Amino acid sequence: MLTHQRLTPAQIESRLDRILLKVQKPGRYVGGELNSITKDWDKVATKVAFVFPDIYDIGVSNVGLKILYDQVNQREDALAERAYAPWLDMEALMREHEIPLYTLESKRPLADFDIIGVSLPYETLYTNTLNILDLAGIPVRSDERDETHPIIVAGGHSTMNPEPMHAFIDAFVVGEGEEVIHDIINTVQSFKRLKVEGSKPVNLPTFKRETLLKELAKIQGVYVPRFYEAYYLEDGTLSHIEPTVPDVPKIVTKRIVPVLPPPPTKFIVPNIDIVHNRVSVEIMRGCTRGCRFCHAGMITRPVRERTVEEVLQAAEEAIRNTGFEELALLSLSSSDYTHVLELVTRVGEKFGGTHLKIGLPSLRIESVSIDLMEKLKDSRSGGFTLAPEAATERMRRIINKFIPDEDIINTTREIYRRGWTTIKLYFMIGHPSETLEDVQAIADLCNRVLAEGRKVIGMKAKLNVGVSTFVPKSQTPFQWVSCDTPEQIRAKQSLLRRELMRDRSIKLSLTKAEDSFLEAWLSRGDRRMADVVYSAWKNGSKFDAWQEGQKYEAWMQAFEEHWLDPLFYTHRQRRTDEVFPWEHITAAVRKNFLFQDFRASLEGEIRVDCRLNCFACGILPTFANMRRENPGDVWKCPDVKSPLSTNTAAMSSLKLPVVGD
Repeated sequence: MLTHQRLTPAQIESRLDRILLKVQKPGRYVGGELNSITKDWDKVATKVAFVFPDIYDIGVSNVGLKILYDQVNQREDALAERAYAPWLDMEALMREHEIPLYTLESKRPLADFDIIGVSLPYETLYTNTLNILDLAGIPVRSDERDETHPIIVAGGHSTMNPEPMHAFIDAFVVGEGEEVIHDIINTVQSFKRLKVEGSKPVNLPTFKRETLLKELAKIQGVYVPRFYEAYYLEDGTLSHIEPTVPDVPKIVTKRIVPVLPPPPTKFIVPNIDIVHNRVSVEIMRGCTRGCRFCHAGMITRPVRERTVEEVLQAAEEAIRNTGFEELALLSLSSSDYTHVLELVTRVGEKFGGTHLKIGLPSLRIESVSIDLMEKLKDSRSGGFTLAPEAATERMRRIINKFIPDEDIINTTREIYRRGWTTIKLYFMIGHPSETLEDVQAIADLCNRVLAEGRKVIGMKAKLNVGVSTFVPKSQTPFQWVSCDTPEQIRAKQSLLRRELMRDRSIKLSLTKAEDSFLEAWLSRGDRRMADVVYSAWKNGSKFDAWQEGQKYEAWMQAFEEHWLDPLFYTHRQRRTDEVFPWEHITAAVRKNFLFQDFRASLEGEIRVDCRLNCFACGILPTFANMRRENPGDVWKCPDVKSPLSTNTAAMSSLKLPVVGD
C-alpha cells in the first residue's frame, strides 16, 4: 500500500505534470471533460467517489455509473466524482512518484471521500479492485479500516454472489442503485451528525466504524458481510450462513425501483476515443424470456418499460448536450419492448437526415420483424447482431431458447437482402450435456447462413461468429451444473477453428479457456475464495480481463497457498440439496423455481415467455406492495391470479423433488 502523506489536489496536479507525457493516452488521467461536474468541496456534506476498476476507455461508458453520478450530483448536499484504474504504465509511475489514486474532477485522493462506490459488473475486476484500494492508500481488507477511512460500497451484477469479495468490501448493494444510494448517503450523514451534534459527549474511541455499518445493514438491499458467518461441512460444501449480530436480515433481498427514473442526458464527453462513444438510453429493464444460462435475465426481473415519449425526449436532450452521432437504445431484449416498432419509427422521423447511427442491441431472432429491419436500415452501421446461442433443437430446448433453424436462415437472408453486408452471430459452447455433434452444428449453421447471404449479395456477404464458453452463474437454473473440462473446451474450439476458419468471409472469435475458468470459480465461489483473490493479486495478477495483465499461474499458486482445489468450484456437479454460498442473498426468484426449471431442462421442456404465462418464480409476491403502490403498464408481468394454479399443477405433474426456498 502507498504510504504517502495526504496530498492536496494542487500537489497531485504538480506531480502529474512530471509524468503524464510519459504514458499512453494521457487524456485518461486529466479530467475536465464536457458535462463533468465539479462542486465546491466545502459546501457539501457528503463526498462520493464512483470507481470503475478498469481503464477509462471502458469505464467512462458504464451505464450504471452514469446513472449514479447523475443521481448524486442532483443533490445539493452531496457530490459525486469519478476514478478509473490506471493502465500498467501509469500505475508504475504513480507508485514511483507516490501519487495516490485520485478523482478526475477535483484531483483529490480517494481517501478524502466519505463513500467509495465500486462497480463490479463482472468477476474479472476483483483483483483490480484490490489494486485500486492499495493505490489509494486505503487498507485492502475491510477489518483493517477504521472511522478515518471511506466506506467501501460495491454494486453490480456480480454482487449477487458477493462472498469472494466479502473481506474487502464494507457493504454490498444487492440489486438496483437509484434509490439505495440516497439511503446510504442519508445514513452516512446521520452518522456524522450523531458524532458531532449528540446531546451528550460522545466517547469517540468507542464510536467505532461498526456502528455505521450496522445502520447500513438495516437498509433493504444492503449486505454487510462482516455481520454474517459461514459454516462448512466435511466435504467442503456449505452447511449454512447466519447473522452474527441482531437487527440484520437473515436473507438480503435485492433492491429495485418500481418505475425507472428519468435517464441521465448530460453524458460525459471523453477527451479520447473510447469503447462506446455514444448516447445510450435504457428503454426497459428486465427480461421475461427465461433463458436458463442468463444471469442478467434472472436477476433483473421484473420487466419495467419507459414510454416512447420519455425515450425520445431523453435521446434528443442527450444528443444536444453531447454532440454524439450514435444512439443506443438499451435493454436485455430490445425487440421485446412493447412499443419497439413505434419507437424505431419515431426515432427515424425525429433524427432523419442527421446521419445519426441508431443501435438496437439484443434483438431476438424470432421477434425480429421485416418491418423493424426496414425501419432500422437507414441507420445501419455495417453489422446486424443476432444470438442463437446454440445450433441444435435439443440444445435450444435445454437452454430454453428454442428457435428453428429455418427461422434463423430466413431472418438472416432478409437481413442480407435489405442491405447489411455483415451479420454477427453469437453462440455459446459448454452448455449442459452438449456433445461434439452439437458443436459441429454451430459450424454447419454458420456455413448455411453465409451461403444464403451469397445467394443474395454475392461475395460481399460476411459473417462474424463469436463463441463464448458457458459459465454457470448464481441465481440461475444452471447454478447446479458443472463446467466443461479444459480438454472438452479445447476439443470443441479446435473443431470450430477447423470448420470455420477455412472461409475468409467468416471471422471467428473464441474465449480463452483460462478466462472462462477464472470467471467460473469466482462466480460460484465461497468466502474461502477471498484469500485466493488476495494472494493472486499479491502474486501480480491484475487486469484479469486483459492478456497483458492476467497471470493464470498466479491464480494457480494462490489456490495452492490456501489448500483449495479450483476444480471444486468449476468441474463439480452440485448436489440437489446443496447450500450455496449466496444462500443469504436473493434476487427474489425462488430457489425452488430455479430447481424446477433446471429439472425441466433435463427433459428438454420449454417454458414460454412469462409475460404470457406466470410460472410463479417469486417476483410478484415479493414486490406485491410495490406493484400496488405503483400501478400502470410500466410493469410487464401478468396478473398472478389465473396462471398460478395451472402452472402449479403442471409442475407437480413432473414429479420433481422439492428443495428449500
